[in-house]
Amino acid sequence: MVTSILAGLSILVIGDSHLTSNYLITTLHDNLSAQGAHVHTIGVCGANAGDWLKVTPGTCGGAERIGKGKIVPAGSAAKTTPITQLLQKDKPDLVVIVMGDTMAGYTTPQFPKTWIWQQVTSLTKEIGKSQTACVWVGPAWGSEGGKYNKTFPRVKMMSSFLSSNVAPCGYIDSLKFSKPGEWTTTDGQHFTASGYKTWGDAIAKQILVTPEVKAIKKK
Repeated sequence: MVTSILAGLSILVIGDSHLTSNYLITTLHDNLSAQGAHVHTIGVCGANAGDWLKVTPGTCGGAERIGKGKIVPAGSAAKTTPITQLLQKDKPDLVVIVMGDTMAGYTTPQFPKTWIWQQVTSLTKEIGKSQTACVWVGPAWGSEGGKYNKTFPRVKMMSSFLSSNVAPCGYIDSLKFSKPGEWTTTDGQHFTASGYKTWGDAIAKQILVTPEVKAIKKK
């Protein structure tokens, strides 16, 4: 029997709407749990990176799941928990951040580079202070148009920007997992069940080979 490198690790997963409902809070969470990790996932719809520094209400619901337990929807009461509190309580070996679409400014002509940088670095700096290993999962292609006006050039720009600015966290480029428009969406941004299954499995597989996880196991 081959033991996963994740066996015995405590993993905290935080992010936006992709972690709510039956999205990655099901597929990614289940995959990591099946490999022996203790997983705590919190998704807050509409959350930006900086929202995780203080208690911030969600704009469209949220959900939480601990270990092999059921998904607990938060509804209109959804709010973020400050990352410092989560780190103190969970004492995770690894933090996984799934975020990008909420900050990409799909509806704005200009890419909000300065604001995104402030959002991203404020969160990664706080995690870095605790010396907790972390990886940031960037946005996937989705579909152009739809409710959120997502475009392939902008999501590519967002992914590239994140890859250069999430240190000390490692970066997982979700654009490498599919071709533009390959995964069917319901609104341009959120995938159907098959898309979330493929994405969740791809993220979990990539986490296994990140330098951050390999470093944890060497301690």
